[in-house]
Amino acid sequence: MAKINVQDTEITVLSVDDQDYISLTDMTNAKDGESRAADIIKNWIRNRYTIEYLGTWEQIHNPNFKVVEFDHFKSQAGLPSFVMSV
Repeated sequence: MAKINVQDTEITVLSVDDQDYISLTDMTNAKDGESRAADIIKNWIRNRYTIEYLGTWEQIHNPNFKVVEFDHFKSQAGLPSFVMSV
């Protein structure tokens, strides 16, 4: 695991199969502290635009992606009752 420094914050970078992944947890810890990091990520992942982005990414990169099943998530995204877990 490597680390990068962004605006005086150390962010973990994980490389898998020549692909780099950054730590959302490290980024949210820097913004509002460790106690709020989980809430920030939960709110971000249930956002309609995030769900649409993830669906588009899956359609491009995942040949087994089930578009019909995904439509249910997309239609519920952003509603107060919608909860998405990591």
